[in-house]
Amino acid sequence: MKKYLSCIFILLSVTSFAQTKKWVVAKDGTGDYTTVQAALNAVPLNNKKSITILIRNGIYKEKLHLDSSKDFINIIGEDRFNTILTFDDHTGKISPNGDSINTRSSYSFMIKGDNFYAENITFQNDAGFSAGQAVGPEVQGDKAIFKHCRILGNQDILFTNSERSRQYYEDCYIEGTTDFIFGAATVWFERCHIHSKKNSHVTAASTPASHPYGYVFYDCVLTGDTTLHSASLGRPWRPNASVTYLYCYIDKHIRPDGWSTWNNTDSYKMSRYSEYKNYGPGSNPARRVDWSHQLSDDDAAKFTIRNVLGGWDPR
Repeated sequence: MKKYLSCIFILLSVTSFAQTKKWVVAKDGTGDYTTVQAALNAVPLNNKKSITILIRNGIYKEKLHLDSSKDFINIIGEDRFNTILTFDDHTGKISPNGDSINTRSSYSFMIKGDNFYAENITFQNDAGFSAGQAVGPEVQGDKAIFKHCRILGNQDILFTNSERSRQYYEDCYIEGTTDFIFGAATVWFERCHIHSKKNSHVTAASTPASHPYGYVFYDCVLTGDTTLHSASLGRPWRPNASVTYLYCYIDKHIRPDGWSTWNNTDSYKMSRYSEYKNYGPGSNPARRVDWSHQLSDDDAAKFTIRNVLGGWDPR
């Protein structure tokens, strides 16, 4: 009986694998497509079947867009250091149709489809340090997963947009300057390296009041350029912004009070900022602002991935 069941399992696995379409993108013409957008365009509208796009090493300078009806797309790079998706739009730049680009149109890769998966990819906006808002990936779809990816840029590099969106980042490297992780989505970051390049703010969450959780950083490492000494863990883009760091290493670039207000507004009074058992030179709980919280053991126990992501466990 065991042998029979094993054969059935193998047969089902092979059948499932065969049902997944696989396309190759290669700049040198040795794949199915030479550009990433061409592969995305080939995905049928209202797609409900898994499609894997394998991207060979190269710098693909394209402004990418994944339609909201193109679900279940997996993009996997050959090497996360050498498979690079990049563009250079930023606020104030004029688009080819004559419009002035703003934060919401500056994305390098717009991801609207649900159940998106990315692995071993560098997502980048290379507009430059002084370009202002310049988004890399803007993720609006639900149940998006990023593993072993790099997200590189400066201000507003990772836009976790859409209140309905749940996102998961594992073993990723994310760097930026001001508000470089921002938006209204519910997001779990696990074992990620978060690197600040300016004395500014890591996060700018706009979590809706109806959402019990916003950003959760779990077992992450926060570092900064050697000259930094007063970066903050976050500031509230909207009232009720929710950000929590648990078991994270926080280096000396984070200022002692930890958190910041949003300009001259009172948004911070309703913010939900908390920490639990962080460590490192920038983690002293006694010096944090009095409107942030150090979680109790009981409160911290509620921060499971299923609770935070509304029953979804991407692991």
